[in-house]
Amino acid sequence: MNLDELRSVQSKERKKDSLQNLRPSFYQEVGEYIAELEDERERVADQVDDPFSSPEIGRLTDEIETAKDVVEAIYERRMGKLVKQASLAAAGMAANDEGLTAEEADLFDDLVDRIGANKSRVLDVLEGVDTDGDGDTETHEIDGDGAGDAPETGDESRHPAADASTDESDDTPPVPPQEPPSDVTPADGTDGDAEPESTASSGVTPADVMGGDGPAIDDGPSEPSSAVPDADAPQPEEAVADANPAAETDTEDDIERVTVRITQDLGSILGVDEREYSLSTDDVVTLPAQNATPLVEREAAEPLE
Repeated sequence: MNLDELRSVQSKERKKDSLQNLRPSFYQEVGEYIAELEDERERVADQVDDPFSSPEIGRLTDEIETAKDVVEAIYERRMGKLVKQASLAAAGMAANDEGLTAEEADLFDDLVDRIGANKSRVLDVLEGVDTDGDGDTETHEIDGDGAGDAPETGDESRHPAADASTDESDDTPPVPPQEPPSDVTPADGTDGDAEPESTASSGVTPADVMGGDGPAIDDGPSEPSSAVPDADAPQPEEAVADANPAAETDTEDDIERVTVRITQDLGSILGVDEREYSLSTDDVVTLPAQNATPLVEREAAEPLE
């Protein structure tokens, strides 16, 4: 193990979308390599008068710090890929778990188990299963008539139906429903018979609904009102422009677009052109430049010439 091998592993890990195969003892070998450099630095420090000004000690210190930075970058790069593969395995899909180090293999198995357990817990919640502290479960079953057991809150005012059925000692006769008098005169002073039945019985006038002198509401056939526009009348130019789909395509042509290849599963995004794009690994898609540029900068996409 040396610094050149570490840099080669780092470069290959950056270029690949999948995990490269590493020896199970890779991290262990890196640890031994760094320990050897530290031991050598201590030996040189014992042999020189001023360790702080020794060029050999400076070289060894730089190599130790560089090796630590490189192996940390390798680990972080591989963790993103490992988590993705573990989520696929937990979902029952094909996952690549080959070439993992001993430490990564343990983490992979633990992630798969945890994701599966968490999924089961979420499904139990969706099925109405409550898990208490002792591990026992309680289900809310629905009776044959479609009504479940209502929780006892102590507030009887929230269950008026229950009060009506249990309070049998109340001798007060129920109040009969009141029918509106037939000779009621509308508030505007007009004859109630002249107004359509639907608006007269509800007390709501067309002006209340339309915010002014709106069209009359009538359940039956009647002469067309002057407030209703004629279907054969020419449409205003603004309405025709809104109904013309070509008006929207003119603005989309002004948007600069870039063709990229997606390197990470990103799911669905909404572009600046108000279109929804579903982005998965290895997809080749043409996106607006304002959406594609941030993806390329975060190494989530690669531009295609």
